Amino acid sequence: MTSLDKRLKWAAPERNKQPILEIMKRVLPAKGTVLEIASGSGQHIVHFAEAMPHLNWLPSDLDPENLASIRAYREAGARFLEPRVIDVRSHDWDVGCVEAVYCANMIHIAPWSCTEGLLEGVGRNLEKGGVFVLYGPFRIAGAHTAPSNAEFDMSLQARDPSWGVRDLEAVTELAAAHGLVLRERIEMPANNQTLVFVRTP
Repeated sequence: MTSLDKRLKWAAPERNKQPILEIMKRVLPAKGTVLEIASGSGQHIVHFAEAMPHLNWLPSDLDPENLASIRAYREAGARFLEPRVIDVRSHDWDVGCVEAVYCANMIHIAPWSCTEGLLEGVGRNLEKGGVFVLYGPFRIAGAHTAPSNAEFDMSLQARDPSWGVRDLEAVTELAAAHGLVLRERIEMPANNQTLVFVRTP
């Protein structure tokens, strides 16, 4: 198997990468480094880096297969930085101060401790005034936004009781404790949400 054969291509990122990109173009800064947490296959960062080459894109993941896929896309010509191995629960991400952070479809397929680690780490590494973009499904006011999300939540918890669709209010409250204030919530296709936070001065 060549390194290029390690490139993963998942259906969900192919569907949602363009709608997310339209938001990223609007909310991200004009320059600086964008750290992607839990980059997965690498499809998002490939798409974003091609559309916004004026930014430095820094992918990360913890899974070896995902990291191999990200590196394979980079070897094929995608213009982003060498991926970092980051466990969000670590107290040192070793990335320094960045101008923006992006994370998609992670917090519902990980224990709540990972959400805690993510928000603490973003608060620690995002510069003041920087932007944090969080994408995925959420419960709002204690309710799912669609029956399909309720079914998805049940399937996640059947796989692992520590997983599940998170409550928007719990996430935003915890984010605020780390200096991240919710500026905007955008409804997305497939009953997902994009949350845009700003690091308070």
